Amino acid sequence: MTAPLRLGTRGSALAMAQSGHVAEALTAATGRPVELVEVVTAGDRSTAPVHRLGVGVFVSALRDALTAREIDFAVHSYKDLPTAGAPGLHIAAVPQRQDPRDALVARDGRTLAELPPGARVGTGALRRIAQLHALGMQLEVTPIRGNVDTRLGRVLGPGADLDAVVLARAGLARLGRTDVITETLDPMLMLPAPAQGALAVECRIDDQDLVELLGVLDHAPSRAAVVAERALLATLEAGCSAPVAAYGELAEGDAGEEIYLRGAVISPDGTRDLRLSRTGTPADAAEIGKALAAELLELGADSILGQEGHAGPGTQQFGSTE
Repeated sequence: MTAPLRLGTRGSALAMAQSGHVAEALTAATGRPVELVEVVTAGDRSTAPVHRLGVGVFVSALRDALTAREIDFAVHSYKDLPTAGAPGLHIAAVPQRQDPRDALVARDGRTLAELPPGARVGTGALRRIAQLHALGMQLEVTPIRGNVDTRLGRVLGPGADLDAVVLARAGLARLGRTDVITETLDPMLMLPAPAQGALAVECRIDDQDLVELLGVLDHAPSRAAVVAERALLATLEAGCSAPVAAYGELAEGDAGEEIYLRGAVISPDGTRDLRLSRTGTPADAAEIGKALAAELLELGADSILGQEGHAGPGTQQFGSTE
């Protein structure tokens, strides 16, 4: 009998759920059995705010386990990956992306527009904090940490101390908790993080048989959108605490399929909000992202990023999907 492939995953409910989905899809497509191997990361052990944890805090332990051949492949929330690649490792597949939008979970079924001035809204991402401030609704935005259930408990639990929380819709969907969403936020109000809702299936580059096997899970439109978004992020060289957002969508254009990419850089207090868009072909995904980043830099995005510390290329860490 063929030995099961060892899939490394974080131990949170969300990480286990998304890794389980990948394992089931791979087995269904190839017949190969897969077992989940829990790997504890530095981010799981820390209680510090997400944007202060440092680069790759949710992925470095998984990559170490891959390099040490303790696991065969790993599944990451793609937005957790630094933009610089890891030596000897390869993103073999980007499965079809979940809805990348953010979601509001509020008391009494309220939407964002129904929250009163002074309402306490919790989120773990500076990108969301900045965009909430930019709305000018006089909300009290509170940084929070914890897994999905912990965050939901801050609004829906017996000890609730917040009026609402903002989370990635994809995480709630993977956990079967979309029933608690009171509003899925329009990207015009809340542009997602680069690669939000996407998974990265990573293995060793020298394991060509596995690279080919995992390739059956790759979804070309999802990969193209993510490549464009992360190229923008890498070109901006945004530091770990810089609020950068990007969202690429594929649609039929006059000359065939094209990517419509939106990007934004927002100051943490919301007073400066630069937003631009650009289109191009999926084959030029990386160039679209780079060009849009260059336009944002021409408008002064570097001065916003400089407020947060310019950490250099490959140093982005925007927090877990949770």
